[in-house]
This record gives sequence, structure tokens and C-alpha cells, in this order.
Amino acid sequence: MNLPRAASSRTGRAILLLALVPALATGALARTSDRNQPMTVDADTSDCNLTDAAGTCTFIGNVVIVQGTLEINADRAEVQRRDGNIGQIVLTGRQARMRQQMDDGSTMSARADRIVYEPDKEQLTLTGNYHVESPRGSNSGQKMVYNMASGQMQSGGDGSRVRTVIQPRAQQDRATDGDE
Repeated sequence: MNLPRAASSRTGRAILLLALVPALATGALARTSDRNQPMTVDADTSDCNLTDAAGTCTFIGNVVIVQGTLEINADRAEVQRRDGNIGQIVLTGRQARMRQQMDDGSTMSARADRIVYEPDKEQLTLTGNYHVESPRGSNSGQKMVYNMASGQMQSGGDGSRVRTVIQPRAQQDRATDGDE
């Protein structure tokens, strides 16, 4: 099952912008237009140790990231910079959650114990009881690796079971119409 590519690309862009929050206090994730919206990061505490090229910024406790229609909730968000670029962003918690409205008006949501975004690889990895849902269907299991460039999703292979539900076209159309 392929996730909607536009959504994942926006998610990646939003998370990428999150990494710039300490320097720019902007960012975001959601519709295509969401990346042009300001990003707000709220947390109980933040601890940043950044230089121009490297460092880490950690947000802890009731982390809420909002940009346009994108909303991310996590117990912890850690942004790592390497060589002046975002190297990795890790979202963790009792279940880190992401929700975003797509350009077609439908909503995509994802949750996992750990969500790792690696911009250089254009890769999103969800581990620990993950669940991804959109009008097209859902996918759940213990580990999913999503290539945002190709739209390819790989799940399982670690001895755990994967469940995919693919909605019939009529159901997809009704779900999209209901979200507008």
C-alpha cells in the first residue's frame, strides 16, 4: 500500500522545518500551502545546544507542533543537525501522533511509539505499534519504513505481523467528500 505521496512529502518538509525552529522560530507541516505558514512548537521545556553546523535541540513534555493543518503531538522531539543540515528528527512518546489535511481535503493520520525522519534519505520510519490511516485505507504493525521520494512503504519482515486494510473506491470517495 502506498501512502499519499504529497502528504508524506509535506510531512517531511514540516519536520525539516521543525529542525530550524531554534534558529528561525518557524516551520510546519500540512497542506502544500502549510509549509508557507509559521510553525509553533510548544513544550514544557527545551534544551538546545546548537552551533552553526551541528548540535541538538530537545523539546520535552506535552510537545505540540502546529503548522497550518499539520499537528504533531509527542512527549519528546529531538532535532539533530550535522554539517549545517538537519540530520535526523526523532519524535517519541506514549504514542507520537501526526495528523494532516491533504490537498484533496482528506485527512491522513499516523501514530507510533517512535517516529524518525531522515531528510537526506527522504525516509520516515515508524516503530512500536504504529498505525497509519487515510481514506485509502490503513496499515499497522511494529515497523514501517516509508520512502517519501518513491512513495514505497515497507512493513514487517521482523517476525511481527502487518495488517493492511484497503478501502473500496466508493468508500475512499465518501471519506474525501466528508472531510471537505
